[in-house]
Amino acid sequence: MSVAGTSTAPEGRDARGAPVSRCAGSGVDPDQLPDGLVVADEHGRVTCFNAAAARITAVRPAEALGQSLEKALPLEDLEGRRWWQLTDPYGGLAIRVRQPERNLLLPGGREVLVSARYVRDEPLGPVRSVVVSLRDTEARRRTERSHAELIATVAHELRSPLTSVKGFTATLLAKWERFTDDQKRLMLETVDADADRVTRLIAELLDISRIDSGRLEVRRQPVDIGAAVSRHIQAYVAAGQPADRFLLRIEQPLPALWADPDKIDQVLSNLIENAVRHGEGTVTIDVTPTPSPREGEDIGTSVTVSDEGPGIPEESMNRVFTRFWRGSKRGGTGLGLYIVKGIVEAHGGTITVGRAAGGGAEFRFTLPVSAPAYLA
Repeated sequence: MSVAGTSTAPEGRDARGAPVSRCAGSGVDPDQLPDGLVVADEHGRVTCFNAAAARITAVRPAEALGQSLEKALPLEDLEGRRWWQLTDPYGGLAIRVRQPERNLLLPGGREVLVSARYVRDEPLGPVRSVVVSLRDTEARRRTERSHAELIATVAHELRSPLTSVKGFTATLLAKWERFTDDQKRLMLETVDADADRVTRLIAELLDISRIDSGRLEVRRQPVDIGAAVSRHIQAYVAAGQPADRFLLRIEQPLPALWADPDKIDQVLSNLIENAVRHGEGTVTIDVTPTPSPREGEDIGTSVTVSDEGPGIPEESMNRVFTRFWRGSKRGGTGLGLYIVKGIVEAHGGTITVGRAAGGGAEFRFTLPVSAPAYLA
């Protein structure tokens, strides 16, 4: 059937007879999908082959459209068996509705994650189309490598303090009478410090787990951010740092701030400790009102921590808030700034890193005013 003023073409082909993807009729542009999408009709001919599928398989859509599914996607399992012959999507049991995701191989041995769904007009009816999803394995491999690095880091960081705790406690139990009171105190203080180190590491792991799963809870209360910074400075001075190494500048009036005081203390502790340990000269902390990072709020609070040390190399700026980044100096787990970023973002805030006026590192985080927990 034809309509005056229009050209006709066989179904699935354009006016020139070239195969045409049917995905566009779904209302969703398949080329915007993050995963590869391949659809075959009731005859096993490919009718949809999106951009992600082309990227993953290195096959152009024009070459795949109209081809048999087996030819367009010549997949093999890890034992070298041809996948479509093995699964027989158009034959076999009529109760089958899908193939679960699994690793398969493209020509050349490249791994890809494949899942499929069999579409039927009615239960137990013939397969009308096969919808195949393709995902690159690189993202999963990066995640697996990240988890492996985390396990290795944790194992390394735990081994040292636990070895110390075990060694000192075993020595004290076996030879208690041979040590003076001062020697016992020194060993017990070392055990106590190492136990604190283990506790901090476990707390970091819990924080990472909550950040990665989106379950980091923020219990908002009124926070006097200036007083919180002052407490950290006083603690460092009491521990032996010269008072003139710190410069605290607070611009008034500050907006009321509702935040989780414990987590904000954790952020301040990490940033000031980094400035003290890895920076040089004066550690300057500026607390100022600033435009809120949250839409709909006019004002927020910014805290900037800067030092006069060598700073962070320009090429490392984009990795500062990733897991395991330690800069040029070793020590620590490299998880602190990753957690800091997670805490700030859980508050609806932002954090940036740059170069201070004095040449050192400058960390700046901004928090919205927000509301108390019982109103959030």
